[in-house]
Amino acid sequence: MEETRSSPQSDEKEVGLLLKRSSDVEEELDGRETWGKKVDFLLSIIGFAVDLANVWRFPYLCYKNGGGAFLIPYFLMLIFGAVPLFFMELILGQFHRQGPVSVWKIVPLLKGIGLAECLIAYLVAFYYNVVIAWSFFYLVSSFTSSLPWTTCGNIWNTDNCSDLYSNLTNATSPAKEFFEMRVLGLKNSTGIHDIGSPRWELVLCLMLVFACLYFSLWKGVKSSGKVVWVTATMPYVVLSILLVRGLLLPGSTDGILYFLTPKIHRLADSQVWIDAAVQIFYSVGAGFGVHLAYASYNKFNNNCYRDCLFTACINSFTSIFSGIVIFCYLGYMSNKQNKNIEQVAVDGPGLVFEVYPEAIATLPGSIGWSIVFFFMLITLGMDSAMGGLESVITGVIDQNRNFLKSFRYRRELITFITILGAFAFALPSVTNGGMYVFNIFDKFAAGTSILFAVFSEAVAVSWFYGLDQFCTDVEKMLGFRPSLYWRICWKFISPAFVLTIVVSSLIKQEPLIYDASWGRYHYPELGYAIGWSLSAASMILIPGYAIYHIFFKQKGTIKQRFLLSISPTWEQSSIIRSQRAKRTQTRHWFSLGRHSTESEAVRLSERNNLNCNL
Repeated sequence: MEETRSSPQSDEKEVGLLLKRSSDVEEELDGRETWGKKVDFLLSIIGFAVDLANVWRFPYLCYKNGGGAFLIPYFLMLIFGAVPLFFMELILGQFHRQGPVSVWKIVPLLKGIGLAECLIAYLVAFYYNVVIAWSFFYLVSSFTSSLPWTTCGNIWNTDNCSDLYSNLTNATSPAKEFFEMRVLGLKNSTGIHDIGSPRWELVLCLMLVFACLYFSLWKGVKSSGKVVWVTATMPYVVLSILLVRGLLLPGSTDGILYFLTPKIHRLADSQVWIDAAVQIFYSVGAGFGVHLAYASYNKFNNNCYRDCLFTACINSFTSIFSGIVIFCYLGYMSNKQNKNIEQVAVDGPGLVFEVYPEAIATLPGSIGWSIVFFFMLITLGMDSAMGGLESVITGVIDQNRNFLKSFRYRRELITFITILGAFAFALPSVTNGGMYVFNIFDKFAAGTSILFAVFSEAVAVSWFYGLDQFCTDVEKMLGFRPSLYWRICWKFISPAFVLTIVVSSLIKQEPLIYDASWGRYHYPELGYAIGWSLSAASMILIPGYAIYHIFFKQKGTIKQRFLLSISPTWEQSSIIRSQRAKRTQTRHWFSLGRHSTESEAVRLSERNNLNCNL
């Protein structure tokens, strides 16, 4: 390797050339693949951020929390909370060219953050892909002369089923009974303690989902980057078609007005602000390790700043756009059934598997509309599912690179094992009582735990790694240092937002229930125990690994072990030689990243030497 010499006074042009050569050397050393095209990466992160929650959760939260007024806290949380953390993850992955686990060589003590994020992403795969399986079931069921959720009198219907738009208390719609009785088989289960055996139709649909995921991921970003050209773009085509058709329906404008009309008095309710924060953090997708994994396959000088802003705008636009589409049809159903929209609108899977299919069934050419709609749901879910599993696969491969390099088909093998494990753990959610299992995962797998992981990540980067060093990394890649807005958000505002949500989520615990057509099911203590075990399993990895690293991975006094553990691996040799660490200095902890840390060339040389040693 050519010896590089530089000094703190080297001019910007020379440093830029040195950085470019260094990035080329890094690519040769790690043999890491890159995206085939720039747009492959952009479509992948957009596809992950824009998912099923944009269709079924955001519209419900918006109308429930003040309509257009909800957009005020939503965009405030977006600007000062979610986007800075999203940008932070893109920077980390792209600069270090490492996945969500191995990137924590920047703060070895907190490697548990990466482990927690991968576990959360994997837990989500156990139930999220079940929604796609339901969509496949509905898609296949749509290829018939008459949609099966339009009439009563089927073998799965009860005496309470009514295909008339009745206001009777006990009446249930054919669409609701099709979902609960035919698809889920929920009537054959008495609760979480009696889930029964897997339903073979759903098992086949689930196998199809994971087969699609495997062949989308087995060749890495070269294969997944091609799939997202369909999965990330198709929802916008379908939503546009559905919007045009919906605007022609009676009552559609009433639904849109109900959705967007601001109710300013609702802003006085703290729950509105909490809902806005939770929704935008989940929607952007920080904390799953996906953005880290995807960005690690970028070229060193890719403009991830522009990617961040563009993706955030697209994500928010999609939420509002899909809300308008959904409320077009809710307004239509309200008009047709002569009910208030509050009685029609529901949250979660019920919106897209009960209310929307019922609305579509009343349209001319309903079979075609049904096929289009459920194909859209599949594409919406598929790229998000790909992202979650990519986080796990990248994390495993990067962490075990030396061991796996002797295997010719290591990527295919790890992908197969990951997919097979996720399929096995998803099976309980496709049993007769699978909805009870699904509901627990939905509430706890990526609830408080992911917020805790995001908070830990923000603190680790802005305080332990240090804003001086982090901003220097940005300058190396993008040619400019982040503005005061980004630095203040990373250091104070974003962590404060996330911490507030974490505390609020712990204080305001909602009861674990499921509303079925025949009544409300209250979960026993077993349900809560399973749920909190899921949350704790990932959260405990962060302090647990920190303790393990200090007492079993490092040597020396407690002080020496701690200083080495909070220092990047490329600084540790100099700390051992000089017995000095910059993280003992007050300036490191309170700096806002206005100045470069050390000589660019010296730092890059140390990193290259480390790579050579590895």
